[in-house]
Amino acid sequence: MSDRAAQLRGIRAWLAFFVVCLVLSGATAFPLVHELCWTEDLLRHLPTPDALMDWIVRVRRGLDTADSDYPFLLYGTDWLAFAHLVIAVAFYGPYRDPVRNIWVVEFGMIACAGIVPLALVCGPIRGIPFWWSVIDMAFGVLGVVPLYVVRKRIKRLETLTPPNPRTVPAT
Repeated sequence: MSDRAAQLRGIRAWLAFFVVCLVLSGATAFPLVHELCWTEDLLRHLPTPDALMDWIVRVRRGLDTADSDYPFLLYGTDWLAFAHLVIAVAFYGPYRDPVRNIWVVEFGMIACAGIVPLALVCGPIRGIPFWWSVIDMAFGVLGVVPLYVVRKRIKRLETLTPPNPRTVPAT
């Protein structure tokens, strides 16, 4: 296998991994009420730190109240889930033509970096425990890793790809 083919295969594998994670992250935002009930039941059977258990119970109660009295509030999390799915679709561009669509990968890296200030600013405003904000920030830090690898591989692929005469300006 040529170096170019190996780079393309690696890029596509990392992108597929990232897209699967993005889709799973989005899909889990739809059934929040049920997920929190299951999580609480599971944690009651495991040795769980009190702070975590108290937080899960509080969030579950909040979601139960919102679901029964103000279900329209959960519509916001439906849009959050939808946004994850739409962003995942955007990564088809770099999957198909990585060099031409590297900007999508860079956009994803910027979005991952944006998670950190969002969690640091909005977490305290919304009464989120700092340790939970750290978990949220970890998604941005961990999310940027595969994208960084993909960007490096795309840059390498770019050096291995002969220029397309249709896209190179005439001199």
